[in-house]
Amino acid sequence: MKIQRITYLSLGSNQGEKLKNLQNAIYEIADSVGAIRKISSVYKTSSWGYQGEDFYNICIEVSTYLQPENLLKKTLTIENKLGRERTNSKEYSDRIIDIDILLFDDEIIFSKRVTIPHSRMLERNFVLIPLVEIAKNTIHPIQKKQLYHCLENCIDNSEIEKISAELKRPIPLTEKYNYIAIEGNIGAGKTSLANIMSDEFNARVVLERFADNPFLPKFYEDQERFAFPLEMSFLADRYKQLSDDLAQFDLFKNLIVSDYYIFKSLIFAQVTLQKEEYALYRKMFDIMYKEITKPDLYIYLYQNTDRLLENIKKRGRDYEQNIEASYLQKIHDGYINFIKTEKNLNTLIIDVSELDFVKNEEDYKQILNKINIC
Repeated sequence: MKIQRITYLSLGSNQGEKLKNLQNAIYEIADSVGAIRKISSVYKTSSWGYQGEDFYNICIEVSTYLQPENLLKKTLTIENKLGRERTNSKEYSDRIIDIDILLFDDEIIFSKRVTIPHSRMLERNFVLIPLVEIAKNTIHPIQKKQLYHCLENCIDNSEIEKISAELKRPIPLTEKYNYIAIEGNIGAGKTSLANIMSDEFNARVVLERFADNPFLPKFYEDQERFAFPLEMSFLADRYKQLSDDLAQFDLFKNLIVSDYYIFKSLIFAQVTLQKEEYALYRKMFDIMYKEITKPDLYIYLYQNTDRLLENIKKRGRDYEQNIEASYLQKIHDGYINFIKTEKNLNTLIIDVSELDFVKNEEDYKQILNKINIC
């Protein structure tokens, strides 16, 4: 299990559109460092240690899984991405963006790359004032004093002015959703995405136990004979698993990600069952469906049929190798009809036909961005 750590960062800008620079840095930090929990007000100060344009400064509180050295690498990457140009000079200079690590939990680190707490944070009003605003009672790990006491003892007399502008805090995915269900056709990648998201957000993952169903291999050999027992066993299994897993939320994992939703039972049953069998099946389904917790977000991963067949072949399950394109198209049509008619679900369709979110981090980030703006 990954452990979240709290870090406090100082951000400053004195070139170009300063507020925009700070906001862009906030978005980049939220995207690649961790969830931003608090943002201070914006403070205007004179340049410190040299003659230059006034700075806009803020402090932010971030929850991250990164270790300090990796955190430093990320902040330097963000500075470069936003246009900061570094020189070998040790003199202070104007900058589009400056990101400093102030505190990292209660750790004290002195290494070649990282010094935590920041060695000069207690000397600077433009750091302490916004930091105290969002972390008043946090203890400085060396001084063993609360930060507001450190501010009282600061001898920096430079003027600092709070301005009226406000910056937006990106709402992290874990605050927006408690339960995300990921669906898709056979071979669409729903289990892979559920596992990746579970690892990234330290979430509980609920995976369909299809491998334990004894009727599944038999169904692919003789669909007419084994369709009804297969669909009934799947329905019972999905109902029990979702009822058990969604009834209790882990205190340390407040997000649940599943690679299926119980409505898939009805979609597959529409394709595989005869009319009389489906009528009986539907009665049982409607009773169970009323009792199941609805997801906060229902994601449907669309893959074109050629890509689905390619994925099915790659994963090499013997009983899936004879699946035909026409069968996959019927399943897809069933999902689309469900999505059109089920108005009570917050639904997001993502076309992943040209994405490889397992191997390509940018493709995965593209999916997360779509989820975050939903």
